[in-house]
Amino acid sequence: MSRIPWLISGCTSLRFGAALSVTGLLDLCYPRCCEGCGGDIGSEEGHICWDCLAAAQYVNDPMCSRCGDPVDGLVEHSFECGWCCRTRPAFAAARSALRFRGPMREILHRFKYNQGTHLGDDLGSLLEGCVRAHFADVRFDGITYVPLHPVKARQRSYNQARLLAESLGRRLHLPVNRYMLERSRFTRTQTRLTAEERKQNVRGAFRAVTPDWIDGRHWLLVDDVMTTGATVDECARVLNVCGAASVRVVTVARG
Repeated sequence: MSRIPWLISGCTSLRFGAALSVTGLLDLCYPRCCEGCGGDIGSEEGHICWDCLAAAQYVNDPMCSRCGDPVDGLVEHSFECGWCCRTRPAFAAARSALRFRGPMREILHRFKYNQGTHLGDDLGSLLEGCVRAHFADVRFDGITYVPLHPVKARQRSYNQARLLAESLGRRLHLPVNRYMLERSRFTRTQTRLTAEERKQNVRGAFRAVTPDWIDGRHWLLVDDVMTTGATVDECARVLNVCGAASVRVVTVARG
């Protein structure tokens, strides 16, 4: 059964009453344009139009049961990809809402690099749909996220993963631990590195700040984009060392 309706349903909630009337008034003064195509938003809330949401390439089966990397073709049994078989990731499972392609790629770039903090709730709704579709049977104790190094945090002025985690926490009614992990070593960008270089680049780059909060609890780890999974894997490894009962990962997009 396709999980795409679940993912889209996370984007369709409307606030009625006073909130809706305020939105309508603001739209009269400051009309919203879709961050993906530049077209009119229409009556829906948020900053991404229905056409861009419908055109997005949602991640669906078949996929690796561990890292969630989708594969082409017909596969009717559970499997783990070659990378997961070789590296044995520290997370129990990772899932992403959509592929890092098309308008969504530009939307995520704007959110991450160009002060696009207003997109946090739009992308948070995609995360909610992904969690409800893939982790419906998991009872999480809380949410955490991939931290930024202080130098990069000052340069960017915000952590996009934290904004996503906070939006998701409100939607799922789960606490967000903002001080669980920290990036203790500055790392170069992962963009042009191979999978093995990415893994070595982030090795030992994170440490637990509040290990007592980690022990014995089931955690949902949030990030914006997952490519090889090296960063979230290293974060999950630190959480496991501190006694986490399990760590599952959710990201907006899969590279």
